[in-house]
Amino acid sequence: MEGFGRGLRSTDEVVIEATGNCMAVSRVLSPFVARVVIANPLQVKAIAHAHVKTDKIDAGTLASLHAAGYLPEIWTPDAATERMRRLAARRFQIVRHRTRIKNEVHAILHAHLIPRCPHADLFSTVGRGWLLRQPVPADERDAIERHIREIDRLTEDLAVIDKEIASDALDDDAIARLLTITGINLTVAAGIMAAIGDINRFSSPQKLVSYFGLNPRVRQSGLGAAHHGRISKAGRSHARAMLVEAAWAAAKTPGPLHAFFVRIRAKRGHQVAAVALARKLTVNAGTYVGLR
Repeated sequence: MEGFGRGLRSTDEVVIEATGNCMAVSRVLSPFVARVVIANPLQVKAIAHAHVKTDKIDAGTLASLHAAGYLPEIWTPDAATERMRRLAARRFQIVRHRTRIKNEVHAILHAHLIPRCPHADLFSTVGRGWLLRQPVPADERDAIERHIREIDRLTEDLAVIDKEIASDALDDDAIARLLTITGINLTVAAGIMAAIGDINRFSSPQKLVSYFGLNPRVRQSGLGAAHHGRISKAGRSHARAMLVEAAWAAAKTPGPLHAFFVRIRAKRGHQVAAVALARKLTVNAGTYVGLR
């Protein structure tokens, strides 16, 4: 890659599509050229759909769009923001993996007609004691014990990542302001700010809602009525999941956010109410960090 960069001119501009290693490619090529532009592949596909797709044709399309000023570009984070994004993404993966293993334990109990655990948390000390007393076959008991060991290991990994996130986030004034919002803890606040990066990229809290993919899809033809569908789910999925998690926490706390959740729940149900509250939290978060 460095050899390729040496063959370029200092006035050149390089365009690459956003992929898993695009940031590393950008760092390698940046010293050799005037600018490295990272394109949003989803928006490029919408602009330049082709029946014949090869690397050469795609490269020509990117060059033409960039020369015409129509290339949808993504924002490139600095090193600190990129590190926080990696930590937040890894934490989300660990939590999702741990949840999947817990669901497998529940599935074993369900398969053998074991009634629901009388304790609040099946995987607490008393919950595990109840779990190990249940009449299941020996192979299923071995599987449950193996799953519990894996849950404990993932919990330890989660504690390590939470400590790293906290050490990087405690001195951030924007994160400190987000912590004053009901339902948002340190991990969620750090994940939100890592996803946002430079808040000046957004002109209003509604733009931030769209960035997190919490805005409903809108379809309208001519002067007809607009039809609103499900949320777009664009942007960073783990940041959106954190906001929904914060919404569930805020829904359990007495106050205006709880009242808002109850009002929407009565009309649309739990899930829609949680997403609506996550959208409201995003607007509040944008206001707290400087958007108007």
